[in-house]
Amino acid sequence: MKDQLNSDLFDPRNEMDSDYSRGSAGSGGDFGFAFNDSNFSDRLLRIEIMGGPSDCLPDGEGCTSIADWARHRKRRREDMKKENVLDLSLCPEEQVLNDGQPDMDDAAGCENQDEEAVAMVEETQSGDEDANSNESSWNMDCSTVLRVKTLHISSPILAAKSPFFYKLFSNGMRESEQRHVTLRINASEEAALMELLNFMYSNTLSVTTAPALLDVLMAADKFEVASCMRYCSRLLRNLPMTPESALLYLDLPSSVLMGEAVQPLTDAAKQYLASRYKDMTKFQEEVMALPLAGIEAILSSDDLQIASEDAVYDFVLKWARTQYPKLEDRREVLGSRLARFIRFPYMTCRKLKKVLTCNDFDHEVSSKLVLEALFFKAEAPHRQRSLAAEESATLNRRFIERAYKYRPVKVVEFELPRQQCVVYLDLKREECANLFPSGRVYSQAFHLGGQGFFLSAHCNMDQQSSFHCFGLFLGMQEKGSVSFAVDYEFAARSKPTEEFVSKYKGNYTFTGGKAVGYRNLFAIPWTSFMAEDSLYFINGILHLRAELTIRH
Repeated sequence: MKDQLNSDLFDPRNEMDSDYSRGSAGSGGDFGFAFNDSNFSDRLLRIEIMGGPSDCLPDGEGCTSIADWARHRKRRREDMKKENVLDLSLCPEEQVLNDGQPDMDDAAGCENQDEEAVAMVEETQSGDEDANSNESSWNMDCSTVLRVKTLHISSPILAAKSPFFYKLFSNGMRESEQRHVTLRINASEEAALMELLNFMYSNTLSVTTAPALLDVLMAADKFEVASCMRYCSRLLRNLPMTPESALLYLDLPSSVLMGEAVQPLTDAAKQYLASRYKDMTKFQEEVMALPLAGIEAILSSDDLQIASEDAVYDFVLKWARTQYPKLEDRREVLGSRLARFIRFPYMTCRKLKKVLTCNDFDHEVSSKLVLEALFFKAEAPHRQRSLAAEESATLNRRFIERAYKYRPVKVVEFELPRQQCVVYLDLKREECANLFPSGRVYSQAFHLGGQGFFLSAHCNMDQQSSFHCFGLFLGMQEKGSVSFAVDYEFAARSKPTEEFVSKYKGNYTFTGGKAVGYRNLFAIPWTSFMAEDSLYFINGILHLRAELTIRH
């Protein structure tokens, strides 16, 4: 399986090709014939394979699934940490080797700190052999050399594929002058490194399973072979995705190079999780057990099927309290990671008041979030659409409305001279079209006189059951046997004036769970209501208004 689409620029200081657009350029040819062939090589690569009790097998060795690979890798990393605690104290301080690569975030740092690429020069032993022999027998964790492999290599081919080898062969120091170069790797990396070196010549891999590809991907990240990382990423994307594999891809080390080369894989993982768990109510226990990266992927989706943004907020608090029992840890993760995924502008004012008094958020953070939400709510509709459009091109989606099960409403409340509220509900043409032939859509709850109400829009038959039509109803949430007398009026914006025109007035004494309304609000058939020249859709939006007043 030859891939002519993986090419690298010779000078790694230039931007790496990430979209396969230079498929026939540079060093993208197949040099597999030259691999480990002295006739086409200018150097010898000596690979010292270092041993330790946990480093005998690669992460993918014996693994039949992604879950096995993740468990094996986690166990090996924990073993390494234990070994380091014990062994580093036995090593002279000046012998702790570090190749100068910067730590990324905490997670990546922990994962890579024992596996940084190590390069040395193979020196000729002389009279000071005792002094030099110590150099060849230690590693970062004081492991011993299990075995040595020697390969014939071409420095131009390796340098063209990898900034690591480019710097090794061109830095003007002893490494660039010596014909013999030594690499030290853990035993667990041996098979992956051999695959990687072969890829640098041939642009192809012999492994096809997810665990083995992940091993090669980790090696390619370590030795900065971006084309191989892209190749592994593409093969992994073509394999069936599972929750375990998606979470594992999101937990890969996040160096800058890794981020660029594996971005399509992590994007696919996020999309998979967002799609699988878009109706979180069906997977409550499963979602509550997901790690932070999985929760972020789900909450970033516009298609989350949830009752309202209030419900998103409640879920995030519940998850954070479960995963981070310590208040200071919870405040940190909510403020720095999760708050940006909650779309506060689409929460109800009653819930926003609770955000201000919630101890789980730092007060300064919650005040800023609520203030921003209230400013957005106060904007004119065209300005809100403009803000949402500006954000649609960014990673931040706080002004983008999700596909809520309960549609958001805007409410204006009055206490004097009578308790009254005016409720605005906007429905898109597509939402109305989806109601046919017998669907209904509910608004979020709003409150009057301490009681909860809601609006519901229906596609139903008219009184004589002769045709379908658009109906609008007002309901009171069930709360015991309270009776509540209300005057109400329904109105809708209408062309050509685009002003609200009253469509129906009435009064009703509500008891819990009851609803009242009009089956044919516009007194026209459904086909006329949905027609292209309909009077009631303005720029694709149906604007409804309900005015409620408590009767005394």
